[in-house]
Amino acid sequence: MNGRGISPKHAPHVTIRVSGKLFQGHLPYLQQLVQSAGECRLWPLLNLSLLEELDRAALLYLIDGENHAFGIDSCPSFIREGIERERGSAAA
Repeated sequence: MNGRGISPKHAPHVTIRVSGKLFQGHLPYLQQLVQSAGECRLWPLLNLSLLEELDRAALLYLIDGENHAFGIDSCPSFIREGIERERGSAAA
């Protein structure tokens, strides 16, 4: 279970589609959507299939929240590679 008491395996899901660019200035709005889903007892899934560009703050947001506050669905390889690279450097 995550911090809101919602089990991702058992909760209904809601998909939040993120497209274009995701930068630090967008994160408060995205966080609001994620929190609203949790308040409705829905597990948010971020669909990133149309995301073309993100900054480091957005990448860190995805890393910190994945499997805790939200799931990630349809993630482009360049984003997944960035996540793995950041996780690897944090573990070193």
